[in-house]
Amino acid sequence: MSSYLNGTSLLTGIQAGMSNSYAILSNLYKDGVTQQNLISAMGNTNLLMSTGGAGATFASYLSQNFGTIDKNADGVIGSNEIQTIMGQISAQGLTRQQIMQLGSMSGISADMQGTILDHFTEIDTNHDGKVSAGEIQAYNLTSKMEQRKVDDENTMIKNTSIFYGDEDKEFSSSLLSYKWLQDDNK
Repeated sequence: MSSYLNGTSLLTGIQAGMSNSYAILSNLYKDGVTQQNLISAMGNTNLLMSTGGAGATFASYLSQNFGTIDKNADGVIGSNEIQTIMGQISAQGLTRQQIMQLGSMSGISADMQGTILDHFTEIDTNHDGKVSAGEIQAYNLTSKMEQRKVDDENTMIKNTSIFYGDEDKEFSSSLLSYKWLQDDNK
């Protein structure tokens, strides 16, 4: 893993994207963010262009999860309900599906999102089906430490090869010849 995975940036980015997209959607539809308005938003080319697709992606997420997000069942997703879902994501982490649906809003590269998705089960150390910022940070640290161990082992192998003499390089002596020189001087 060559890039640093920043769980806090992922969550913060998704929350900022959700907040911005919600503001756009709520301003776009005067009767509020309803199921019908979300369906309309997913096909709105102006929304797609103005948000780089994030607004339509968010609208799709809201539409698919409408029943669970609309806690008071009034048919409109209010700003307090968006705040609730953002708080839940912050406290509990993201599911694989949420990362796939909302990851583009985070500002994290597609490669980073791919790495998180590829290693999701390794990152999810408590096996709750969600990855938190802390779990992502811990995975990043563990991965970096493992890579450092491999690098150190490779350096030791390389240095051992040079120390004992490498057939591909010209050295005047090796550890064995050094030992023989000491024995000869006795």
